[in-house]
Amino acid sequence: MTLFPQFRLSPAQLGPLERRLLETVWQRGSATVRELIESGEMNLAYTTLMTTLDRLYKKNLLSRQAEGRAFRYTPKFTRAELHREAAGEAFRQMLDVSPAASLPLSYLVEIVSEHDAQLLDDLSRLVESKRRELRSGAGQRTGLKGKNNKENKD
Repeated sequence: MTLFPQFRLSPAQLGPLERRLLETVWQRGSATVRELIESGEMNLAYTTLMTTLDRLYKKNLLSRQAEGRAFRYTPKFTRAELHREAAGEAFRQMLDVSPAASLPLSYLVEIVSEHDAQLLDDLSRLVESKRRELRSGAGQRTGLKGKNNKENKD
C-alpha cells in the first residue's frame, strides 16, 4: 500500500536546486519567493525561485496558498514521510522486476549487513513483529488465536 498514490518520485529524482529549495521550505515551515530572497537563504533570481517552487508544487511535493499576488508554499509531506515512501517504492519496484521474490530479499540482507550488522538484528526483530501482528490479525478475523492454530503460522 502506497502512502501517497499521487507521488511516484524519489528525493534522488529531484534536481540539486529542487532538493535545496525543498530543504529550505521544510526548515522554514512555509515560504514565499520574496521571503526566500529577502532572507538571503537563496541567492537566485526571483523567477528562478518562482519556477522551481512551481515545479515542486506540480510534482505534488508542495501545496500553495494565494497570498496577495504571490503564493505561500508549504511542504505536503515531512522528510520522513517522503523518504519512507521513496524507500517503499524502491522496494516495490525491486520485487516487481525479479522473477523470484527471494532474490531481491537476499540482496537486501546482503546490503543491510554490509552497511551495519546491527541493522540485520533490527530487520529480524521487525520481521518477527510483523509476523506476530499478522497472526493476531488472522486470529481475530477467524475467531481463533494465532499460536494454537497451525493455519495462522507464518
